[in-house]
Amino acid sequence: MTHAAVKRTPLKRALIAAACLCLFSAANAAMPKATAQTFVFKSVDGQTTEAIHGSLQVPENRSDPHSRMLTLRYVRFPATTNKPGAPIVYLAGGPGGSGIETAKHRRFPLFMAMRQFGEVIALDQRGTGASDDTPVCEPSKTPPESEALTDQAFAAAYRAAAVECAAFWKARGIDLRGYNTNESVRDLDALRRHLGAGKITLWGISYGTHLALAALKQMSPRLDRVVIASAEGLDQTVKLPARTDAYFDRLQAAVGTNPEARAAYPDIKALIARVHGALQSRPVMLHLKDANGRNTDVLLQRRTLQMIEAGAISDPEGALQMLAVYRAADVGDYQPIAGIVQKYFSPGAPLKIQAMPLAMDVASGIDDRRLALVERQASTALLGDLLNFPMPQLSGVFPQLDLGDAFRKAPVSHVPTLLLSGTLDGRTYPESHREATAGLDHLQTITVVNAGHNLFMTTPEVTAAIERFMRGEPAASTRIVAPLPAFAPAPPAPPAPPKA
Repeated sequence: MTHAAVKRTPLKRALIAAACLCLFSAANAAMPKATAQTFVFKSVDGQTTEAIHGSLQVPENRSDPHSRMLTLRYVRFPATTNKPGAPIVYLAGGPGGSGIETAKHRRFPLFMAMRQFGEVIALDQRGTGASDDTPVCEPSKTPPESEALTDQAFAAAYRAAAVECAAFWKARGIDLRGYNTNESVRDLDALRRHLGAGKITLWGISYGTHLALAALKQMSPRLDRVVIASAEGLDQTVKLPARTDAYFDRLQAAVGTNPEARAAYPDIKALIARVHGALQSRPVMLHLKDANGRNTDVLLQRRTLQMIEAGAISDPEGALQMLAVYRAADVGDYQPIAGIVQKYFSPGAPLKIQAMPLAMDVASGIDDRRLALVERQASTALLGDLLNFPMPQLSGVFPQLDLGDAFRKAPVSHVPTLLLSGTLDGRTYPESHREATAGLDHLQTITVVNAGHNLFMTTPEVTAAIERFMRGEPAASTRIVAPLPAFAPAPPAPPAPPKA
């Protein structure tokens, strides 16, 4: 299968991942080289606007005076006001997401709306999108698709693949020590100087909030405002499995608001546990087609379904669709899950690992206390420790990359910050959001009921709330209610057991 080391993404990329396995030295203190070019930006649904292609150069590893240079590319949308505020820099999630590509899709109207407050910068962070010059690694050995592996053997195989890829990148001049959140913060400061701005505003989601929180620690005096959604704290690269279980309780409550869904799914956690238990006892062989149409066998194990579910629960749409998949599997029907595997994976294709997502997560890391807590909770949690794969499985493999416990301390800042938190976010959780932002004393928090991880476009009220914050106005309410998506049709109920 094709695999990726990308996490916290919309369903398609998360499912692919599930199958898988400044400053310069004094001699370099000149302003970064920059370029700009005007063009017509077009969204995927055909909307157009005038924009500017821009780029700047930064060192890959600022601690190395001989570092190679990276070209960071961005798209700049001019402000629509005569009195623009600080430039607004969009920080995509992942790590590994592209800000430029994000602007082409569902959030295009929000990018346009933000222009009333200043020019908007869709940035491709180092190692992402148009700013990525690192080759994809295809390690020579991968776990067999048609043979059962324990979780320990699977993790060991991925660690071996990651070590091989690190050597592959080093041989090609890629310095993995440069792919961490601290370097990306310095990139933001370089971008600020490149734009000629005294301050910038940060606007991010998921990993983008991780980067924004690090920036609040390191460059608060040069930040005007911060807007974050689905926050990932600096010590939250690996989520707590018990909080994922608590998420399923919130999902159960949401399901309970629909009588038909409530009858079909009276106990979501018990349903998931039964299916995982059945696959643990007896994995199921799926007969799929590879990219060339040849028959390929893929063994569906408990772990595989856990990882697919970990991607799907980002948003309620995916979580509700997966309920139907679990209900079918509960009566022995694996066609729905086979369809997901066939649609999103490439059976028989080589494992593929990207440098930036892998190195970024390893660098942010996890401390010993939290790792011990994760391991204890994972032993009984529905998804084990697989929500964050390949972390914590890669913890300790590359100690030279880890930024250390000082990096993982939460920021303390006076910068005005807006936090948007979805109650049905299956990747980051409301209580974790509060912990990540506890040191921000100019914080507005708005809870978006029924919203998931990708909450910006769930309701126009979210855009209105961001606009009020950008104008410096108090929130109209600390609570927004988004509509629940339609529940997926439930397959037939399991047959009644035979009478004694």
